[in-house]
Amino acid sequence: MKLYADLPARRFRQVVADALVLCWLVLWVWAGAAVHDGTMALAGPARQTDTSASAMAEQLRDAGGRVSDAPLVGDELAAPFDRAADASEGIAEAGRGTVRAVERLALMLGLSVALIPILIVGAFWGPLRWRFVREATAGARFIDAHEDLDLFALRALANQPMRVLARISDDPAGAWRSRDPEVVRRLAELELADVGLRPKRMPAA
Repeated sequence: MKLYADLPARRFRQVVADALVLCWLVLWVWAGAAVHDGTMALAGPARQTDTSASAMAEQLRDAGGRVSDAPLVGDELAAPFDRAADASEGIAEAGRGTVRAVERLALMLGLSVALIPILIVGAFWGPLRWRFVREATAGARFIDAHEDLDLFALRALANQPMRVLARISDDPAGAWRSRDPEVVRRLAELELADVGLRPKRMPAA
């Protein structure tokens, strides 16, 4: 698999682009984590409410259990403690529900902040990068012999603008048919440059 171009200028641009995309990814992952952590801080009071109410409910139940041992009126004395403990448990459950809601909100906000900018850039960068890798990997198998250059020269005749071909020869198609090595080489270089490649061996002019 060929990840980068042979041509130095294009390879430099690719490396810089990849580095910028990586920095962009790291930046927004960090931003998403920061938003997540900041939102989770809102759950602090709810957690404290849960802890305090649960502790109070436990103490009230303990107190109710002790007074329930009193003869004759123990159950009556314990009833208010049990009701207060139930109310405290309700408050604790409300705190736990708030914590769960804040956790879901923090997760959604964190993912949204991180993923949306990453996906927007990835939608442009990913296909372009994949197209280069696919074309360069395929083309790299055909650049080590004169016959392979002839193939790229033929592709140049089909793909390159007429004004570009005219700078190489007044009759590029005729020169290609006659196997003019200089014209074949220059035509091949045009097509190879489009995919960031260059021949490993150049035939003598």
